[in-house]
Amino acid sequence: MADIESARTTFGKFDVNGDGFVTADEFRSAMAEMGDPFVTGPVAEAVIAAKDSNDDGLLSFDEFWASLNK
Repeated sequence: MADIESARTTFGKFDVNGDGFVTADEFRSAMAEMGDPFVTGPVAEAVIAAKDSNDDGLLSFDEFWASLNK
């Protein structure tokens, strides 16, 4: 099981605008800032879609946390 406080910190790095959701663009940008400039828009969309349990196109913390604990 993941540590929830570490997960919140990590999620915060992706949730750039602090609205509680990570968009594909936020994910792509955060990955580039962390040194992975090869995450393209379509790749970021696929990553978000794989973890987006309610199909709203956004990754919430609850969805992120659930994906860490599978």
